[in-house]
Amino acid sequence: MPDDAVAPDTGAPGGASRRAAEEQSAFSHAAVPPDATAAYGDHAEQLIDFYAPRAAAGGDGTAPLVVLLHGGSWRAPYDRWHVSPFAAFLARRGFAVASVEYRRGQDGPARDGLAPAGRWPETFDDVAAAFDALPALVGEALPTADPRRTVATGHSAGGQLALWAAARHVLPEDAPWRTGEPAPLRGVVALAPIVDFALARELKVCSGAAEQLLGGPGLAEERRAYADPATLLPTGIATTLVQGRADEVVPLRMAEAYADAAARAGELVGLTLLEDVGHYPLIDPAADACAVVAEEIAQLAW
Repeated sequence: MPDDAVAPDTGAPGGASRRAAEEQSAFSHAAVPPDATAAYGDHAEQLIDFYAPRAAAGGDGTAPLVVLLHGGSWRAPYDRWHVSPFAAFLARRGFAVASVEYRRGQDGPARDGLAPAGRWPETFDDVAAAFDALPALVGEALPTADPRRTVATGHSAGGQLALWAAARHVLPEDAPWRTGEPAPLRGVVALAPIVDFALARELKVCSGAAEQLLGGPGLAEERRAYADPATLLPTGIATTLVQGRADEVVPLRMAEAYADAAARAGELVGLTLLEDVGHYPLIDPAADACAVVAEEIAQLAW
């Protein structure tokens, strides 16, 4: 149960039971092995799984590429395998999929019974390296993928990383991950993302995972400018957030705060809200919400 292991019960009728049912459904699917796996670095976790499109490709014989970043509060126990059914679902919808693994929290003292969240700077080193290596790796592993139609997507903590990857060109000038131009993306579809670290701290989202990602209270504030999507606006890249209104893990306020920050920066961010939907249906192939996610990706990709 990656992100809602310590989610508070808001007292909403059926809230706890709905969370449990959604979590059970999302994690009931067997892991789906990829068609190919490639390394983008020397570390054991610097891997990308590739899923070839199962449905008919476009008229030119190619398929859009979806770069998928899993969630799990940036914590080590939660890797890309829990989104492999979602990756396979997207492949069945005609997308080529690259599911990125990255280094997460190191072994250390648990906080509120949970493993540490994230590594600084390794988590960001890996995501940057994966995106930089993708063009060459995709060419070998997914020859039918069209990198000109690439959409980044990610769930929860992975949503933060997807938005961050799309914003590397607006990072502070001394950031080692900064690029000289925008990422070659058609857009980003972020699913219940953790996107405003100040608000995440206020709401105690995922037991303070965002603050841990940045190195703890003494370092978090100065590092926010290098990692928090809410501080990296405007990006100039089409962005849609998909959010369940009933999400008690990463509350709706988070997505609204990001959309508001984007508007203040002069950028329009799409916000698709799903009624009676919590955190996990967005990556659950058995849920209607998952089909909505695929449609949002398609609108940017095709």
